Order: sequence, then C-alpha cells, then structure tokens
Amino acid sequence: MSIVGWVPSVASNVVDKAVHGGVADLTRMPRTALVGSPDAVLYRYDPAPGVQPLDAPPVLLVPPLGAPDFAYDLRRGCSLVEHLVTAGRTVYLVAYGRITFADRRLGMEHWVDDVVPRAVRDTCADSGAEGVDLLGWSLGGIFCMLAAAADPALPVHSLTVIGSPVDIAAVPLVAPLRPLAELTGGHGLSVVYQAIGSFPAPVVSWIFQLTAVDKLLTKPLTILSRLDDRDCLAQIEAVDHLMNNMHGYPGRVFGQIYHLLLRSNDLAEGTIDLAGRTIALKEIGVPVLVVGGENDVIAPLAAVERVAGLLTGSPEVRFHPAPGGHLGVLTGRRARTSTWTHLDRFLTDHATPAGRGGPPAEA
Repeated sequence: MSIVGWVPSVASNVVDKAVHGGVADLTRMPRTALVGSPDAVLYRYDPAPGVQPLDAPPVLLVPPLGAPDFAYDLRRGCSLVEHLVTAGRTVYLVAYGRITFADRRLGMEHWVDDVVPRAVRDTCADSGAEGVDLLGWSLGGIFCMLAAAADPALPVHSLTVIGSPVDIAAVPLVAPLRPLAELTGGHGLSVVYQAIGSFPAPVVSWIFQLTAVDKLLTKPLTILSRLDDRDCLAQIEAVDHLMNNMHGYPGRVFGQIYHLLLRSNDLAEGTIDLAGRTIALKEIGVPVLVVGGENDVIAPLAAVERVAGLLTGSPEVRFHPAPGGHLGVLTGRRARTSTWTHLDRFLTDHATPAGRGGPPAEA
C-alpha cells in the first residue's frame, strides 16, 4: 500500500479503536432457539436473504466445552456460520451455556449419550431431513465421534472433526505430565478437581492463552505494525473477545479427560470405556473429514491424524492439514481458503437431497 493510502487507513483504524471501541463487527448471525433445556439449547440460523437454499442435509455444529459457541460465528467476514449460511446451507447449533458448580457431576457421557444425539434427532425433526452433516471442533469433535460410534443408527449423514486430538501422547504440551500421572496413579490432580468441583472459566482462559504465550507477548508489536490492516486488527479483537468469554469445565469431565485421555491415552487405540461400556471408533459408518492445524499446540497434526487410521468402518476418511493454531484452523483468516474449502468440497461430494440417502454426488 502506498503512503497515500496507508495514512488514511491507519487514521481510520486508530479512530475506530480509540473512539468507537474497535474495528471488528461482532454482530452474531441471526438465529432462533428451537428446543432444549438450560444445559443444551438447539438453535437454527436464519437463511441468508436472497440466497437459494441448497437441497442438502442440514449442518449441525457441536462446540466443545470451555469455548463459547460463537467460536463458530467469530465475527462478520470470518465466521464459519456466515460462510455456510451464505452458501445456502441450513445450519443448526447446540449450545450448552455456562458451566457452573451445579454441573460438577456431569460426565462426558452426558454429551455423548444425551446432548449430541438429542440435537441430531431434533435437527432432523425440525428440518425434515433423514440425516445431518455433523461437525465438531476440539472436544466437540470427540463428542461427535463418540456419539456416532456409540449409536450407529443415529441419523448422521457425514461427520467432520476439526482440531480434535485422539493421541494425547503426540501432544507435547501434556506429554511430560503422563509419566507423572502414571507414577501417582492420577491421584494428585484428582484431589484438586474433586475438591473444587469444576475448572472455572478464568482458569480455562488462562490455559488457552498460555498455549500461545509467544503471540500474547508480541501482540502489541503486531498491532502497531498492522495498524493499516483492518482485517488483521478485527481478528485480534475477535479472538480477545472469545478469550474473555471462556466457559468452565465440570469437574467430572475434566477428571475423565485426565484419566481416560491423558493418563491412559485410550482413544489412541480407537476405544474408550465410558458409562459402563466400551465405545469403538470403528463403529462409525459414515464419511468422515478430519482437519488438523499445522500450528496447533493443543491438538497437533499427529494427535489429530491418528484417528484417520482408526475409522475402519467409515466408507471414506479424508485428512487435511490446514494453517492455524487451535482456533485459527477453525475460524482464522486463512481458514477461509483452507479448512472451509476442504469442508465445502467434502459436503458437496457427499451431498444427497436433504439427507435422504442414495449415492453421493460425483466428485
């Protein structure tokens, strides 16, 4: 950009940040609450004006615990929801609300056996479809996989998981803790989460920020050097807003993640014991798209890619690396031309009218 264009851009951005509170448009895509309870509400996003709806299965978005559901709708111009809706897709999302001390006894099975299956069936009932294109990010992706594996009859048309680690041994961030957990039998941390009942939102936010401490430290310099780049500044603001609105984890879920995933690394072998039975990922019988972030320290590529070899019952498994960290791979600026492109192609290749079965569309 020439100096002639640079100066007005910087001036406009500085004024908007200093006077108007920022440059990011955090307006959420309009949606309607359909059914549910305070701990799980199903929303349907409004169709985009003037866009012809696709005759395709509805997309159901499943968030993880910890992050707010607007991670899928981060900001205008960089929102997966906006992208899907403006493409003509019918989009639903199940939202959990804030986790409180009263939820401390909820385990992963609450989401695997109840929340996700109920959202899938309610989406089918509302849309008239026979199956949904199920999509989960991070722990939401693990919930989706386990729900589909636990009940192969669940009306799922396809499954997409983004940034969902199954091989915890491949996560450098927690790998050093595994020998210590084995040595203590997991009792050290167990005492902590059993005592406090849950992991509060500020702690979750602090942990997420710690994984990107280098970017946190250099953020002031990045902002100063990109004062002319409105899109970059908007993304930084949107990510800050998300980090300031993180949710807590129920103590029991955290305990299961600690014992079943971190200590035992059960999912790396394709099975997990949950609520008195064994769930095997090989039972998933629908096409699956797996996307991992090239710069993700929470769910590194190796930890995510491992699942591709475990989905032996799926008719097709696609794995794609994409640029970005744990949030960036889902809704970073480069996700618009990487992750979202892979998703569009996958959904199109496996499209059938309103999820009514039949062969997939030709690639």
